[in-house]
Amino acid sequence: MEALRVHELAELVERAEVEKQVLDYELKLPDLSERWLQVNAAVITDSAGEREGTILVFHDLTRLKQLERTRQEFVANVSHELRTPLSLIKGYVETLLDGARNDPAIAERFLKIIERNTQRLDLLIQDLLTISALESERIKLNLQPVQLRPLVEKVFTDLKPPADNKNIDLVSQLPELTASADSNRLEQVLANLVDNAIKYGRAQGHVTVGGKIMDDGKLEIFVQDDGPGIPPESLDRVFERFYRVDKARSRDQGGTGLGLSIVKHIVQAHGGEVWVKSELGKGATFFFTLPSLK
Repeated sequence: MEALRVHELAELVERAEVEKQVLDYELKLPDLSERWLQVNAAVITDSAGEREGTILVFHDLTRLKQLERTRQEFVANVSHELRTPLSLIKGYVETLLDGARNDPAIAERFLKIIERNTQRLDLLIQDLLTISALESERIKLNLQPVQLRPLVEKVFTDLKPPADNKNIDLVSQLPELTASADSNRLEQVLANLVDNAIKYGRAQGHVTVGGKIMDDGKLEIFVQDDGPGIPPESLDRVFERFYRVDKARSRDQGGTGLGLSIVKHIVQAHGGEVWVKSELGKGATFFFTLPSLK
């Protein structure tokens, strides 16, 4: 007790003295940062069988506990994300079978809802497969010279309809930059970031893409919106799988909750970094780096 100040550990020593051996005992240390230890305790005796002392062996389980919690949260999140569209599909199919299919107007409306939710399921499964492949490094990048301005214009063209729905101007401030990158994966990064900026930017606002060459020769690209911004406590978590700053609003906006995690993994696979800066009420700016063409 004098050395460690942990009552639970003192009780473990007393238990070991009675039982002679205690194995695989898990102990959570009472400090500010969560830390778990596995403790094995055994009594040391002399040739006459008299106790000479107790030996304790500690193994740090903190990382394993964190991984287990992450796995549990991931399973819970995937289950929730799958359950919501499946429940809607099931409900509307049952209603159609109960007779609603005989009214063409109702049947068409219900079928459109079913179609929308099957598309949501398909997107979720595709994103889960992408995350899995990126994390296990099964995706091999096809690195080629990629001119960024035409790629951004292509993304803008694809995302013009949702931008027009909110009267958002898509603005490119990119100079002529050429990256060494996988064009398809880089397009996925830009599409995810621009799509997010449109979803969470303010109506009649702007989404801006820009970039520069840094002193170390890498390219720094940014995607900026003028929406409500991200709270300071969420800045370090937005790239986590399924993390949502505003859960209700995020689900209303659609998406799988995996977009920014995919962005992070693709950028890191290129040897780059990704981060975000934001002030509440002043929008958010997402940055990432890429190797420039040698």
